[in-house]
Amino acid sequence: MEITPLLAPADGVPDLLSTPDEFARAADRLAAGTGPIALDTERASGYRYSQRAYLIQIRRSGSGSFLIDPIEHPGALTPLIEVMHGPEWILHAADQDLPCLTELDFRCTHLFDTELAGRLLNLPKVNLAAMVAEFLQLGLAKGHGAADWSHRPLPDEWLNYAALDVEVLVELRDAMHAALADADRLDWALQEFDHELRKPPPPPRTDRWRRTSNIHTLRDQRQLAIVRELWTAREKLAARRDVAPGRVLPDSAIITAATAAPESVSALTRLPVFGGPRQRRQADVWMGAIDRARALQEGELPPRKQPAVGPPPINRWDQRNPAAARRAHEVRPAVKTLAETLEVPAENLLAPDVVRELCWQGVERSEPGEVNDWLATHGARPWQRELASPPIAEALSRASDPPRSS
Repeated sequence: MEITPLLAPADGVPDLLSTPDEFARAADRLAAGTGPIALDTERASGYRYSQRAYLIQIRRSGSGSFLIDPIEHPGALTPLIEVMHGPEWILHAADQDLPCLTELDFRCTHLFDTELAGRLLNLPKVNLAAMVAEFLQLGLAKGHGAADWSHRPLPDEWLNYAALDVEVLVELRDAMHAALADADRLDWALQEFDHELRKPPPPPRTDRWRRTSNIHTLRDQRQLAIVRELWTAREKLAARRDVAPGRVLPDSAIITAATAAPESVSALTRLPVFGGPRQRRQADVWMGAIDRARALQEGELPPRKQPAVGPPPINRWDQRNPAAARRAHEVRPAVKTLAETLEVPAENLLAPDVVRELCWQGVERSEPGEVNDWLATHGARPWQRELASPPIAEALSRASDPPRSS
């Protein structure tokens, strides 16, 4: 397959729009276009605390492409928000872009997610460049996705890269729509796209401080308390400054301080990182966090391990819940076999957490209707339930059979 490099937009890189008048004119042009609207956003993950959109790329047939800088005048985006409410949006990995667009009051009513479509077609690679090559035989120029998009002014080569991300997204959507229809999977995709729009946001993670790198090297509860207090202090500073936490204080410095447990500012600033000029200016903040951890009573210290939520690891089920272990032994291979038969990733056929919870809880009767109802209450879409309920019911029946005597 010959791939033609796509190095620049066919009509040139559009101007960067940042004023209310420019937004209004762009909205008029978008309203005159036809068909779905291709969208992408650029954030500054790794540089900023927030996940806000620092650039919005838009393209529509008959309208052309637009690069929107929403930072200075977010309240003036209303004309764009209004004209984009209703038409189908095309996004690649919508779960990455929808939150920051929603934060700006953009609302999507109809979605086509090219990454999710690629998963349902069981493509080996579902990144945008791979799928543009697969369906359109074009080589998409990449290279600035991890850049600091809060930087101003935005370099020309970055704007070229950003415009290319929506340059052929409409054509990719059309090709993938046809491929889904040919594979009898279009209805699956439409259900998944609707679910992506309707699903509630995930619950906030508890004890996020436990994700500090190399925290597993610590065993003492007082050290864990120091990590927690330093992490919390860092979060507050990072949020206030809108700077990525790791740029305020690296995880390695938090672990070093927890291990050393310095008792004074002078001892703290002798540690690696804390002796630098930037950290010296915050030395009282970090020392205050350490002192708070040191002042805790024994009963206030965090447990060595995070309290378990949900079922335990499956390798412990034999002792904790033998019936669940038997169900898992039958159900998980049945789901895997079905996914392989359908040629769809198992995690897209049924979410692993749903399968795990089903095995742990079980159902009252091992019948397809009972399994279907259970899956429905746990968010499985109709296409998933229709395909998975019968083999899961059979697997549950096998698991409920009394063990044969030897």
